[in-house]
Amino acid sequence: MSSDLETAMETLINVFHTHSGKEGDKYKLSKKELKELLQVEFSGFLECQKDAEAVDKLMKELDENGDGEVDFQEYVVMVAALTVACNNFFWENS
Repeated sequence: MSSDLETAMETLINVFHTHSGKEGDKYKLSKKELKELLQVEFSGFLECQKDAEAVDKLMKELDENGDGEVDFQEYVVMVAALTVACNNFFWENS
């Protein structure tokens, strides 16, 4: 039986690979795939963004190696940053 943390890690991995590889490298997210992931997994993110270029900006920030795609490590950085932000928000407002 998996622990909560092991289950969360498996979910993070599965979410990435569900959205990656539909076009281009199967181990990376294209901008289109990143946008789809955000729409499905973080539906409120894009709805709350008034900036039409939010995905472009996020892609530029995440794409540390400049290859125009988001690899798994870059994706984990995004999830970790969002988790920290959510932690701060929920702990400060509880």
